[in-house]
Amino acid sequence: MNHIEKLLDGFKRFHSSNYEENRALFERLAKQGQSPKTIVVGCCDSRVDPAIVTDCDPGDLFIIRNVANLVPPFETSGNYHGTSAALEFGVCSLEVENIIVLGHAQCGGIRALLNQAPGAEPQEGFISSWMKVASNARNRVLSRMHGETPEDQARACEQEAILVSLDNLLTFPWILERVAQKKLALHGWYFDMAHGELLRYNPDSNRFETFS
Repeated sequence: MNHIEKLLDGFKRFHSSNYEENRALFERLAKQGQSPKTIVVGCCDSRVDPAIVTDCDPGDLFIIRNVANLVPPFETSGNYHGTSAALEFGVCSLEVENIIVLGHAQCGGIRALLNQAPGAEPQEGFISSWMKVASNARNRVLSRMHGETPEDQARACEQEAILVSLDNLLTFPWILERVAQKKLALHGWYFDMAHGELLRYNPDSNRFETFS
């Protein structure tokens, strides 16, 4: 069986079980549209699906996925802005109440970032240029963790990049306004797939901690 056949067989199982068992939910979503309460900015990594990790139903999450779950700062140049456009729709049109930046262990984008020499020109292709969004995370980690193992540096950078994205979210005026009005809350989460742990950023302790 090739992989496309595997996917089609999976759809058949989904249709006969999940869809049929939740037909009323899908019919309601089709008629009334979506009204999720939470945006999740997640990574493209095939091992970290936000809906699976949180065991959500269809319609619960508005999911934005890109390399290394990054949020770029607000700017209005003529370039394409897929992540920013999705944030605008989720916040301004769907009026979500939460934005979660969901980072994870063993992130390939962060490893690529750490392998770039600080100050070096981006390599050819899209990934190197995109990862510049998190360059401050890399610089902070390398400055305070000089001599630490690459694994420890990578984990620290994965978490630091979440904080960079949380800061960047507040550069969007319509996000900042809603946060100030307490209509919108921002969250930083970190999924450690090897240990099955979900951590959250605690601004009071400035650390990622397990949910109590």
